[in-house]
Amino acid sequence: MCADFTEFAPRRTGTRPADGPLDWAGYGEQRQRAAERTGAAESVRCGLGSVGSGRAVLIAFEFGFLGGSVGEEAGARVVDAFDRARELRLPVVSLVASGGSRMQEGIRALTQLQTIAQACSRTRRAGLPHVAVLRDPTTGGMWASLAAGADVVLAVPGAEVAFGGSRVRPAEESGEAFTAAGKFAAGQVDRLVPEDELPAVLAELMDLLRPGRAVPESVAPPAPPPRSPAPETGRAPGAGLPETGWDAVQRARATGRPRAVEHLDHCFSRRFALSGDRAGGVDSGMLCGIGEHEGRPVAYAAQTGTANTPAGFRTAARLVRLADRLRLPVLTLVDTPGAANGAAAELAGAGPAIGELFTAVAEAEVPITTLVIGEGGSGGALALAAPGATWITADAYFAVIAPESAASILKLPPEQVPHLADQLRLRPRDLLELGFVRGILDGPPPG
Repeated sequence: MCADFTEFAPRRTGTRPADGPLDWAGYGEQRQRAAERTGAAESVRCGLGSVGSGRAVLIAFEFGFLGGSVGEEAGARVVDAFDRARELRLPVVSLVASGGSRMQEGIRALTQLQTIAQACSRTRRAGLPHVAVLRDPTTGGMWASLAAGADVVLAVPGAEVAFGGSRVRPAEESGEAFTAAGKFAAGQVDRLVPEDELPAVLAELMDLLRPGRAVPESVAPPAPPPRSPAPETGRAPGAGLPETGWDAVQRARATGRPRAVEHLDHCFSRRFALSGDRAGGVDSGMLCGIGEHEGRPVAYAAQTGTANTPAGFRTAARLVRLADRLRLPVLTLVDTPGAANGAAAELAGAGPAIGELFTAVAEAEVPITTLVIGEGGSGGALALAAPGATWITADAYFAVIAPESAASILKLPPEQVPHLADQLRLRPRDLLELGFVRGILDGPPPG
């Protein structure tokens, strides 16, 4: 909790049975003892506080109050906090530590999951960011209805995170799957953050996500990073434009050209990575996050030269949808030989995942700018490219299919591959002439 936290006064008042809606014997006394022990009137405290350079609505659970469980009163406080966030146009930070719905209030407690999910949804539609922090433990309904759907999910290492708590799941079921680390590995958590680092991490993230900035009509592509001189010649590799299609392919596949991380480091003064597709998958070959470029936040999705899995495409789609909702411009960097196309990728939904990304880009109302920095391999690359706002570097190509695959389809010998590369017209200057790209950033204009 921040030092200047000011708790909201409850806006809903009325007389309620001391032992709750089920008249659970001793429940009123349990609540009274919990209040005396914790100094909190309920299992959740909501209010205003400073996070980074501005204010935020904070929702903080008190696990010592009946295990952070949620009944009618706690649910009303959470809903009210989201309502106030919309009224004040402020982001929401929820610090979750909860065992789930309060047993002593039965179905009246369970239905709080619906009302909390509705409040989260209204705030999401209002374009306000919600960051959830999973503390120990985060189980049951508050994981599912409040935390899991947040725009960014952070977790404290070592925390238990699971829908089924340790006392209700089978005794033999344990291990990393039920921990913050397991959820991070499965793409359900963006970042593991130790408790002592949370204030600084939340401050950085809130400053990047804070609402209220004007959205530019368009965004120019960033300048590529300078190439490092080759040791043997002292000159930068790949100067000028490739002469042939095969030259372009080899340039794009060369180890010495700048890769996604170098482009991102050159473009952004700082960046916050987002991880995972929220559906059980992580693809290290798709880097997504929000960075600061010339003083303003920009979302990014960057391929790293690998064949992307369905999890990578779903993560990129998640990033584009988040940026559109928060009114952030998007930069995409294309560099992939193509989508992963083995049995595992097919079973994980390669087609639907790529389609999801095409749809997210097509529906986005914020400007999306694309820079092709390496291989542009077929639909797996095109899904990340912005129609009418794509540029290319001199070390890149884009093709309907890789020359080697074209030779295989046409049943031609390997020695015909370079000729096919020319026929495919995949060089930067070809793509400019064909109207696919708007410009070549680091090469001379075509003669």
